[in-house]
Amino acid sequence: MRSRPYISTVWAGSLLGLMMLSLPIAVMAHGGHAGSEFESGNSQPVGGIRVDPATAERLGIQTAPVKSEVLSIGIQTTGELITQPDQSVMVNAPINGTVVELLVEPGDTVTAGQPLAKVIAPDLIELRVSAQEDRVGAVANLRSAEANLTLAQRNYERQVAIAKTEVTAAQQQLALAQERFEQDQRLAGAGAIARQQLLASQSEYAKAQSELTRAESRQPVLEAQAELERAQADLTAARSHVQLSTTAYETRLQQLNSPATERGVVTVVAPIAGKVSERPVTLGEAVEEAVTPMLSLVNGNDLRIAANVYEKDLGQVAAGQSVRVTIASLPDRIFQGRVVTVGAVVDETTRIVPVTAVLENADETLKPGMFADLEILTDKTPKAVLAIPTSAVVEAAGQSLVFVQNGDAFEPVEVTLGRTAGDQVEVQAGLFEGDQVVTQRANQLYAQSLRGGNAAPADAAATEVTVAAGAALPWWITATGGGLLAIGTFTAGAFWSSRRSRQRLASAIHQLEHLEEPHDRQLAVSQSGHEPPLSRIEPHHSDADG
Repeated sequence: MRSRPYISTVWAGSLLGLMMLSLPIAVMAHGGHAGSEFESGNSQPVGGIRVDPATAERLGIQTAPVKSEVLSIGIQTTGELITQPDQSVMVNAPINGTVVELLVEPGDTVTAGQPLAKVIAPDLIELRVSAQEDRVGAVANLRSAEANLTLAQRNYERQVAIAKTEVTAAQQQLALAQERFEQDQRLAGAGAIARQQLLASQSEYAKAQSELTRAESRQPVLEAQAELERAQADLTAARSHVQLSTTAYETRLQQLNSPATERGVVTVVAPIAGKVSERPVTLGEAVEEAVTPMLSLVNGNDLRIAANVYEKDLGQVAAGQSVRVTIASLPDRIFQGRVVTVGAVVDETTRIVPVTAVLENADETLKPGMFADLEILTDKTPKAVLAIPTSAVVEAAGQSLVFVQNGDAFEPVEVTLGRTAGDQVEVQAGLFEGDQVVTQRANQLYAQSLRGGNAAPADAAATEVTVAAGAALPWWITATGGGLLAIGTFTAGAFWSSRRSRQRLASAIHQLEHLEEPHDRQLAVSQSGHEPPLSRIEPHHSDADG
């Protein structure tokens, strides 16, 4: 029969029309509960809540559009916040003494080099007095050495001058003795003088030569020069003694790494910038050098988080990767950082590897010792996906709900969620791009939707439904073989609040589009609870039909 497809089409269209008309219509009453900004009329979650713009603003309700975006995803773990290795310092007493002044309190912020406390040190006073005494003696020795050097210098200069004069006189005497001896030799050869006279002149010549040799030897000069050198050495030693007399005291001050007064008051200064986390010392307390703790300083501008990853994830983690960190006590904030170290050894028992990351903490909101959730970003979604802030999701009775804005109304919509990336979560079903979802105060909206009671309305406007019952929208579906078939009317409120039913219907239609046999379609209809659209159903001809 050729009429079978048409009859099936009309019957299916009627069934689909009845199904569409049977979808629930959500009515949102703004009743009169005392002390409540939201009102609803039954004890179960209603289809939505009407809130005027002024009230929404006063209550801090915020919305954001559903967007498609690429999400950064990664490995999640937990860890503990710790200070940087060189940014936590316990300041111990620099010297034995007594605390005479405390200049900071726990919680104070200090800069590097800022005075923290003052300690009076008797040992330092004694060392300074001893140094002064040594210096006085050393200075006296220095003055004596300087005087001896002056005398030695003058004696040397005098001996040099004398030696020069003696050499000149000896040279002249030698010349005269030589000339007389040579003359006497000629006269003696001629027999003009006695031999005794020749011998006398020869002796004088030899004596003159000896005197010149002695004068040229400069023995007194050498002795004066040696004396001068000794005086110079004494002066050098005296000067060194003067320097050493204060070196011990100055070296001690350098060891303290703190300024000190002449009265032995040592000012303890901050070695790093940071906050005073502890001050165990008290005023008037006796402190011992390098033993007594005075103050603890912590610089929290940059913190580290120590965490662990499993061996199976080790290949995805590397130094330099970005991380996202959340703290239970700060649920609305996400802190950024990067991986700095990845352990080189896997624990034999737990099969985990230690990982550390550094976090920016300029406002010092984070505190060492906090536990945190850490996400190491290792990958991204291959394409853009629908995503909403995690603050928009309300977990209720095993379902994930969000509130979607529809004018002045906020409708609860069940959603199917996927991967979480920081403060964003993937939406796999339930929402459409561009939907305005509540991101702040969604839990309060849900709580209000559970309030029971039917209070009398305060005014006519308070009982106004989302869409008046008479404001119907026509709903047309194209049918094959019969042109246009009107299957009923559907109110805007019902259309809005039945988003999930329409999504299930769309899913069923999608499945039926791919079925070929009538019994397959019948099975799909029985499983989904919906008849496929008539325009999608093609007639099935048998051989008997021709």
